[in-house]
Amino acid sequence: MNLGVRWTLHGDGRTPAPGAVVRPDERLSWPRTVGLGAQHVVAMFGASFVAPVLMGLDPNLAIMMSGVATVIFLLATRGKVPSYLGCSLSFVGVAATIRASGGDSATVTGAVLVVGVVLFLAGLAVRRFGARIIHAAMPPIVTGAVVMLIGFNLAPVTASTYWPQDQWTALLVMLFTGLAVVCLRGFWSRVAIFLGLVFGYALSWVLDLTFGKIHSPLGGPEAVDHWRLDLSGVAKADWVGLPSFHAPAFEWSAILVALPVVIALVAENAGHVKAVGEMTGDPLDDKLGTAIAADGAASVLSTAVGGPPNTTYSENIGVMAATRVYSTAAYWAAAGFALLFGLCPKFGAVVAAIPGGVLGGITVILYGMIGLLGAQIWINAGVDLRNPLNLVPAAAGIIIGVGGVSLKITDNFELGGIALGTIVVITGYHVLRAFAPAHLKEQEPLLDSGTSSYESDGKSNGTGEGTGDDGQPVARS
Repeated sequence: MNLGVRWTLHGDGRTPAPGAVVRPDERLSWPRTVGLGAQHVVAMFGASFVAPVLMGLDPNLAIMMSGVATVIFLLATRGKVPSYLGCSLSFVGVAATIRASGGDSATVTGAVLVVGVVLFLAGLAVRRFGARIIHAAMPPIVTGAVVMLIGFNLAPVTASTYWPQDQWTALLVMLFTGLAVVCLRGFWSRVAIFLGLVFGYALSWVLDLTFGKIHSPLGGPEAVDHWRLDLSGVAKADWVGLPSFHAPAFEWSAILVALPVVIALVAENAGHVKAVGEMTGDPLDDKLGTAIAADGAASVLSTAVGGPPNTTYSENIGVMAATRVYSTAAYWAAAGFALLFGLCPKFGAVVAAIPGGVLGGITVILYGMIGLLGAQIWINAGVDLRNPLNLVPAAAGIIIGVGGVSLKITDNFELGGIALGTIVVITGYHVLRAFAPAHLKEQEPLLDSGTSSYESDGKSNGTGEGTGDDGQPVARS
């Protein structure tokens, strides 16, 4: 059985030949491959380590299970889809909502485990019926709106929890990280979040030495005196040890809050597989279902022991594009580094000690980026918001999701926020489409706001798809 764990040496093993790429089944010399693996770990460090901290989960267990998840993914895809799996930021809002309702870490991981099961089943369905079922059930207007409301739903978390802990540090970290993202090039721009964390760490330490303790809220409503950077936990942590495990707990209210993230994860996976296929020159559409199922299986395993869910990381795509090395051997090395970090409690304590003000500056950018990825989905698919069929369900769902609108079903059960917003977007779109007149589904939209016209490769049918010369829908890239 070919598990994708055999690689041929590319050229002299030092650098890719001019104009060539190191393919997934190739590798450079082992020292260079190991170095690239370490580079991939650093690339995903910012988001992947911030996410479990924001979710209130053990960062040591998160990094360890990201290594395990990466191994599962590489084996499942037979080494055809180079990818590193890290903690998904899409679940941060879910965790915040569940905890705000009185849930604990077990409730969070239980809800996310169910999401992993659904994602696994979705992957199997895609393998059986093809990617067309995704486009039919979740056209770009739906996926974009759901991703957007998930991201923007997080805004109150930054505004009320992290930013007030040290507003000036948060502001400076936000500015520094923004400059790093925009002004740096190559690999350094890919690790801008990591650089922002390092800058915030150093800044908080300097401010503590210079001005002493700060009087501000520390995760609660009351202002107290506290150090910006508290490293007492680092001093007490061991160098070697196992992370803390816990079993999941299942509550329907928490599960319903988490389920909409399946849509975001399917969209993330589809984009990742397509991007890697285009960069390597290998068509990977037949691997989409396997990739989605592997993500689901890895997330189930991680959350079953108390870890966070895992998904493919765009930061690592950037590293591959910059280095032209798509070797899965580098990802095996990255998984090995992750397992080693997971066995170092002192490392996890350093991550857990990230000051709240630093997280405030980082999350302003991260949460906004998640939300705006929804807009990018619309742009890439050519979705036209002048068409009421697209505009109405997206507008209603986003306002419900971002504003925290709730619908009380019984005395003990209500839908609100992300869950209700997602239901409104999905059901609203399909119900309206069933009753909409033909001219809204096939002709020019009625609402003309003076925006740009459709892409030149096809006419719009108002649904986010184009139409070919024969009038049949064709997928947009």
